Amino acid sequence: MKTILLIEDNDAIRENTAEILELTGYTVYTAENGKIGVEKALAAKPDLVICDIMMPVLDGYGVLHIFNKNPSLAGVPFIFLTAKTERTDFRKGMELGADDYLTKPFDESELLSAIEGRLNRFVNLKTEYNLQDNGLDRFLDDARQMGNLQSLSADRKVHAVKKKQYVYSEGDEPTRLYFLQSGKVKTVRTNADGKELLTGLYNAGDFFGYMALLEGTDYTDSAVTLDDAELVYIPKADFQQLVLASPAVSQQFIRLLAGRVAERETQLLGMAYSSLRRRVADTLLRLTDGQPDALIQLSRDDLAAMIGTATESLIRTLTEFKQDGLIEQTATGAIRVVQAEKLRRANW
Repeated sequence: MKTILLIEDNDAIRENTAEILELTGYTVYTAENGKIGVEKALAAKPDLVICDIMMPVLDGYGVLHIFNKNPSLAGVPFIFLTAKTERTDFRKGMELGADDYLTKPFDESELLSAIEGRLNRFVNLKTEYNLQDNGLDRFLDDARQMGNLQSLSADRKVHAVKKKQYVYSEGDEPTRLYFLQSGKVKTVRTNADGKELLTGLYNAGDFFGYMALLEGTDYTDSAVTLDDAELVYIPKADFQQLVLASPAVSQQFIRLLAGRVAERETQLLGMAYSSLRRRVADTLLRLTDGQPDALIQLSRDDLAAMIGTATESLIRTLTEFKQDGLIEQTATGAIRVVQAEKLRRANW
């Protein structure tokens, strides 16, 4: 059941409107001024707010300003009630981010139609976006429209980055989120001895560089392209809009960001408890992603860092797999899995 916060200083309008909404099936909380309304919203976040503009203590503009500045309330659908019809009032409200207006007096159908329209504005957000097939643009376009994010950047230029180039380095201040449209990127952290620890491997359709943005810290690792890559930059301001948008947009965005979290957790568990042969086999299978003719073109050092072993140990294990007919190696050193099921079912 959806919850509506009704902020209105006129007793008769407040009581009559609340009765209509409750009869329709909504749970309604009421407040006689903006200050009390904000306090109730902070105590229990509503699904939608209906708020008068001209009120004592704190007017409707002030209420909406507080909602926009408070991360826990930002993005809640907001409908103004007003007896004024001057264009300047409408313009000011829209500039502050109001979703809709109802001019008093209003009838029951106008009220319910406005509420249903605001509550249903995210129904067009898909449960899944194929990020390898123009899904990023589709999501951002939907977020702009459904999340009322009119200032969301429309400039999604693709940036070409050559192989073995740094995208960012440890200690840099984050200014954007990165989306990998094609190619591969690794993230690495260097210890006191100068040894690199691979912290992530990203393929087409992945986001990276977002933890520093979420934590508000400098980068703790470096990102390097493994192939010629194409990147889309999402400015920090746009990233913050998406994270702080209404629940439907922000939840979908976070799902897109964290699409491979479960896979990485499985990888870490394997590194901790599996044998070396099992870890190498699982990594090869994951990198080929079920494609029988896929080539793994990582360097032996990068592959060893990903598995969590010494390069010499990796090379020895790959040689054993080749002798057993499980893999092939091309003249350039690329690896092809030829016995995927045998690798998957082997009990080492």
